[in-house]
Amino acid sequence: MAERVVGAIIQVLLLLLLAPLVQGLIKKLKARLQNRLGANILQPYYDIFKYLRKMAVISEHASWLTRVTPYLSFFTMLSAGLLLPIVWVDAPLSEVGDLVVFVYMFALVRFFMALTALDAGSAFGGMGSSREMALSAIAEPALFLAAIAVLLDSGTTQLGPVIENVVSQNLSWLNPAYGLAALAMLIVVIAETGRIPVDNPDTHLELTMIHEGMLLEYSGRYLGLMVWAAHIKQLLILTLFIDLFFPWGIAMELSPGALALGAVAYLIKLFILSLFLALIETAYAKIRLFQVPKLLVSSMALSLLAIIVGIAK
Repeated sequence: MAERVVGAIIQVLLLLLLAPLVQGLIKKLKARLQNRLGANILQPYYDIFKYLRKMAVISEHASWLTRVTPYLSFFTMLSAGLLLPIVWVDAPLSEVGDLVVFVYMFALVRFFMALTALDAGSAFGGMGSSREMALSAIAEPALFLAAIAVLLDSGTTQLGPVIENVVSQNLSWLNPAYGLAALAMLIVVIAETGRIPVDNPDTHLELTMIHEGMLLEYSGRYLGLMVWAAHIKQLLILTLFIDLFFPWGIAMELSPGALALGAVAYLIKLFILSLFLALIETAYAKIRLFQVPKLLVSSMALSLLAIIVGIAK
């Protein structure tokens, strides 16, 4: 019990400190790939601290939802992070939740964010929430299907046994079902993190913004919490992709050596995945909004194909 409490505290601190760094790393890599100097890699920390020090301004038409949602989003994302193995194969809250609970916690945050975007009566907020909910109706089934293609061999939705099964069977992308599921999940990762070509996290243009449209009514500490929660969500999505398709190197036993090796392996895989996302953002332009559902449907098709191949083998 004491080990799980200590592990939970360490994992929460890791999520809080690492999430803004990953955002800064992706932006820095993207800038260097575009022959720009780019902002400091620590800029997301400076932005969050700046927001948290400022006083929040709330619309007179807003209800209690606008004040509660930032805290709910922030702490729900932290709680979801305790369901994922990061350095050690056994997550701190693995006994009380699995992949299904993890995805539903994402849906809970999305639901309250969409309600809050409508709360102040802003046209931009309504536009952002309608786009977010329309795309989430396709993105969440795509995420489930891509994960199921990997979960079939394990027969469980607990991520710990799934990782152990992947490592023990030495599954690789040479396996057709595994490779198709990884490609499908990669599309979902891009969509859920709001990156190009699905969304552009660096713009507030009316024709392009989705997630940012729901944050326009926030300022001060509320905006800081929402931005921090978005960074944590991005880190969790990347970690889920690593757990399902690149779990090698994670600590299988609770020993200092194994944990140190698992931490180094996790950071290396996170850096490679961040570089890959930066490459995608550099190589592709943002697609039109009505083309995004087609991209997510293609992810679902790849997942279904992976499931069929996995069952038939």
